[in-house]
Amino acid sequence: MADTNAKICIIGGGPAGLSCAMYLEKKGYTDYTIYEKLNKVGGKCWSPKIKVNHNGVEEERSFETGAIMGAITYHAVSEMEEFGGYYHKGPDFKPGEPNMRREFRNLDGTVSHWNEPKVNFSFGKLFGLLKLKKQMKKLNELMQTKYVGYDCYGHIGVAKGEYYGISKGVDGHCGATAENSFPNYIEGKNPNLKDLALPFSEFCKLNGVEEVQRIWIAPFTSFGYGFFDEIPTALVMKYLDVTTALEFVNMQLWTWQDGTQEIYEHVNKKLKHPANLETEVVKVERPDGKVLVTTRKDGVETTETFDKLIVTTPLDYFKDYADASEEEKNLFSKIIHERYIDYIATFEPGKSPNISGYMVDNMVPERLGHAMVYYNRWQHLDRDCPATVYALANHTGSPDVDYDTVMKTMDEDMKKVGFPIKDKLYAQEVYYCPHVSCEDYADGWYDKLEALQGQNNTYYAGEIISFGDMEDTCAASKDIIGRFF
Repeated sequence: MADTNAKICIIGGGPAGLSCAMYLEKKGYTDYTIYEKLNKVGGKCWSPKIKVNHNGVEEERSFETGAIMGAITYHAVSEMEEFGGYYHKGPDFKPGEPNMRREFRNLDGTVSHWNEPKVNFSFGKLFGLLKLKKQMKKLNELMQTKYVGYDCYGHIGVAKGEYYGISKGVDGHCGATAENSFPNYIEGKNPNLKDLALPFSEFCKLNGVEEVQRIWIAPFTSFGYGFFDEIPTALVMKYLDVTTALEFVNMQLWTWQDGTQEIYEHVNKKLKHPANLETEVVKVERPDGKVLVTTRKDGVETTETFDKLIVTTPLDYFKDYADASEEEKNLFSKIIHERYIDYIATFEPGKSPNISGYMVDNMVPERLGHAMVYYNRWQHLDRDCPATVYALANHTGSPDVDYDTVMKTMDEDMKKVGFPIKDKLYAQEVYYCPHVSCEDYADGWYDKLEALQGQNNTYYAGEIISFGDMEDTCAASKDIIGRFF
């Protein structure tokens, strides 16, 4: 029987840490402490407020530097909305609300209408779109049949041809029923799931659906999750399951008026024990069935004893401050991540993009470090709206591109497509999308991690458990708390 009086330490006040606390409270736990080294909660869900001028009037608006959107499949995020009392906008956006309108832009600055058969009509273009539609239908059928079980959160058993986890399905969508939809656990055996360890480009070729990459690439690679020749298919399809991908295609998406960070600010305010900000964990020791956690705040170090520890911050850094075992060190050393760079910029007068845009030609390893997407959040600001611009700086087997070079390249790209930068209001490089290689995935990395859960009274949550978007991250917390607490 669960000991709801256990004293629990949660490292990290991002979506994973706050959702762990929320789910602990729902199960009756009251003695938990969250440590967050930053001066804010929400992690990479960072939504700075910026003053903008439009038609001579100054107003403050939220902008996004991390997570942007949600969809009908954002089940765990919906539970956090309910808990915090802060809700999304859309998919039917009203004037003055942030939205997800977008266009595709060629590198010469012209708008691409590749997905609109009536614009610049040709039989070749029509044939290509019909081929894409046919392959989309085929992929949907394959995921419901050949790869049944793919759409549960997490990766337990996949390398062995098994599945176990909370279903991501939505009743009535893409073959899902009430029995195999969220929040039900689904489990079973399916040897075909081993294919999910393949790079997504190889998986598509294996199944004769290469064209679908044209749909999946914009909300995946441009969002900072890597390139299709290096990322295990499981990461692609568990994040962009067919239902989510179709919601993206059909623009049935969510945004948040004051930014995604506000989801977690509201949750934090409702928790019995809000996160301790600007408090860094500098040492973790786990002797004799206890967990000793040393923190530093305002230069003062304090050590406290806990019964259990939940780590939601990057596991590849765990060894730097904790008494990590050799097994933990070896396993966590295999984690890799994306170097994602973005900035919020203003543009020369009258030359700001008035709609978000994807530069798909830059979403290939050969164009590493080039701008892939720019996000215009506020339609009503028109050409006065700052935009966030994003690029990837690393790729397996290629030399990394240094930060300054990426920033310069992004500026040049935006100028070439007609949006010359005036000022940068905010810029950052982010530790993004922690994952393991296709080889380590196939070798059962996730099952090895599962075997460590609970050892030394330590539990591992966070992005690496399922995927690096806020929905999968929060759902992983729901799973961890549900099974072990």
